[in-house]
Formats: sequence, structure tokens, C-alpha cells
Amino acid sequence: MCAVRIETLKALEPIASLPEARLNELVGLCRTETASKDSDPFLVRGVEGQVVYLVRGELKLIYPDGSSNVLLGGSERSRYPLGRRGEAFTSAKAITEVELMRIDDDLLDVMAIWDEATSADSSARQVGTENERSSLANWTLLSGMFSVSSLKYGAFSQLPPAHVNELLRRFERINVTKGDAVIREGAEGNFYFVIETGRCKVERMIGGVSMLLAELKSGDAFGEEALVSEAKRNATVTMKTDGVLLRLSRKDFAELLREPLLHRISAEGARDKVANGAQWVDVRYPSEYQYDKLAGAINIPLSEIRNAFGVLDKGKEYVFYCQSGRRSAAAAFLLAQRGYRAFLLEGGLWGEAKRRA
Repeated sequence: MCAVRIETLKALEPIASLPEARLNELVGLCRTETASKDSDPFLVRGVEGQVVYLVRGELKLIYPDGSSNVLLGGSERSRYPLGRRGEAFTSAKAITEVELMRIDDDLLDVMAIWDEATSADSSARQVGTENERSSLANWTLLSGMFSVSSLKYGAFSQLPPAHVNELLRRFERINVTKGDAVIREGAEGNFYFVIETGRCKVERMIGGVSMLLAELKSGDAFGEEALVSEAKRNATVTMKTDGVLLRLSRKDFAELLREPLLHRISAEGARDKVANGAQWVDVRYPSEYQYDKLAGAINIPLSEIRNAFGVLDKGKEYVFYCQSGRRSAAAAFLLAQRGYRAFLLEGGLWGEAKRRA
């Protein structure tokens, strides 16, 4: 396999319609492969779930009715994906050595959706009111902040395109200065924040001493825990530098982001998932976990859930629980917005106890 050049992508459809910035990202996310003369390049790995292009060589495609066609790399027809446009084939034969390029189908679709929405908003910006232009500009801001990987695997990848569009329209852009306390521990949670530029620190009072929990940078989000669990703020976030934040109101957050990402599941459904390989995750304090944990559960307290990012397996399903469902809702949301397959036990252990009573 070898690296793809951007010039190659610019010759292919619909990839060529993407802006230069997205093409540069895509270069690192697709690879070419070669197949020897007289072989079937798709004998082991077909085209399902993939967008596949013939980049070089001559390839014979055989169709269900027994007919065939020879495709030449670099021709006008090879600019389009194989097996599309109503031309599904049953087998293939490389007449010469051929070079193919594969791209994940979902990835390309997400990139196209993102670009189309951005382009639509750019056009609307020419005729909109000042407030509309400000909110529409958030598409451009966020498309620059979030990588292709986060679009495919993160929070936005799990929302319908129209839903994402409306969500981003409602972000409000605010300027902040070094030393500003954006949220304070113990206060009501009114907004969800994404950092456009700048850095901030997260601190919590422990035993009368302010302890540094984390430092956040451009592209990071904060403020979701209080909004998901409907509790007070559990930490203070202070700007370490001047910067710009995007904020979303509690109402808009709940309607457009929290509920779509919180995959609630009944006790029966949860047990079925666990029986089929899912993992129980208890997000309570260790002392609570030891007292009445569910069989097979692992313990990741809510305060430590961010340490699980990059450690838990994104290919595995997780069912989160606590006593009431509030802490586990926050944990499930935090994992879901980062692309994990997270489920919330509806009503928590209290709900399960009531059902058994």
C-alpha cells in the first residue's frame, strides 16, 4: 500500500467537489493497493462499505447477466466509484497490474454532508441578517475546529444532518479574557461550551483546597455534565488565555444534543446486551460499587470517566448505571459524544428495584 496524492483525489468524483482543506485531510485517510495481472482484486475484499476507484491499469468487470466491460484507469469512466451507477459486478479480472484506491463509505458521506451544509450557510450569509450571519458563520468555525475523525466518530456523526445544521445555528460566539471564570463550582448549569480559541483550566475544591483537574484547549468541550445530570456545576473553569468560546443554551443542548446522544435502555434490554457481550459500567463511588454492584460490572467513577477516553474499546458496547440514572447519564453522554457505543440504564438501580417490588 502507498500514500495517496492530492492530485489523484482531485480527479475523482464526488471527491473533487470537496474543498482543499478536506482533501488534505482525506489524503491521510485512504490508501491505494495493487493487484497482479490475471487476479481478481475483490476475491478477498469486496466493495461493500467502501468507495473504490481504479487509479491505474486495465480491469475487466463481469456482471450478473454474464456480460463484461473493460475499465481503463485514468479514463473518464474511472473517475467514478466501481460498482455504482447501477453497475454492480459479480467478479473482476486484472488484465494488467492494477492500482485501486479505497475510502470508507461512511467517512466520505460525512465529509460531503459537512461540506454541503457549510456551503449552504456561506451562501445564506450573503443575504441574512446580522444575527443570522453570526450564527451561520459557526459552521465555518466548527468545520475548521473538528477533524474528519471527530465528524465520523464523535458527537456530530451520530446526528441527522438537518439536526446538526440546526444545532450549529444556535451556538453563540463570545469573547473571553484571561482570568475569566466561565463557570463556577456550585452554580446552576445554563450553557454548554466549545473552545474555538484559547486555553482554560478546570479546578475543583477538595478538602478546602482547589485542585487542578484538567487543562482544555481549542476544540475541547465542557459544561455538559451539569446539563445532562441536571445538577449543580461540579468544577470551576477559568480562562488561562484570552480566547473565543461557542456556547449553547441549556434548552438547545437538551433538545438537539443531549437527547439524541443519550441512548436509554430498559433493564431487560440492558441484560440482553450484556448477555451478548456488552459491559456493565458502574459510575458510582467505589464504596457504593462494592456494596451492591451488578455481576460483571467494572467501576469507573464519574469523576474519572474522562480517563477512560482512548482506553475503552470503541468496538464494544457499554451500559452505564448508578443509583438514580443521573451520574450514569452524564457518563454515557461524555462517552457517546466521543464516539463510544454507550447506553444508559433507564432509571438506574432505583428504577430496577421499583420494578422488582
